[in-house]
Amino acid sequence: MKENGYVVQEYKVPVKRYCQTMDLKDNPELIAEYVKRHSEAEAWPEIRDGIREVGILEMEIYILGTRLFMIVETPLDFDWETAMARLAILPRQAEWEAYMSIFQQADATATSAEKWQLMDRMFYLYK
Repeated sequence: MKENGYVVQEYKVPVKRYCQTMDLKDNPELIAEYVKRHSEAEAWPEIRDGIREVGILEMEIYILGTRLFMIVETPLDFDWETAMARLAILPRQAEWEAYMSIFQQADATATSAEKWQLMDRMFYLYK
């Protein structure tokens, strides 16, 4: 439950975080289907495997209305552009992006890296 917070994975190595956002079409039925297709039972195993294969340790997507917020955690030596280029050509990735495009306010032919916009961190709780 969101009021209790979410447990995060601990790693034995330092990690860095990328934050992204994207908007869905403003249609409650489409949003419910989008959420369902990302469930453990519905998400394609090849997509989960590909995310791990390019070096991503953890990926979380949060939703509020039509706004999506993604957190990606990676090792410190992770290169975003290289990984996203590789992810785009992995088996079924383009098919998954097309499958998801009917829900998203984005170009139907766009890659994941083109749809999801990296966000700038503007605040954090300093030491």
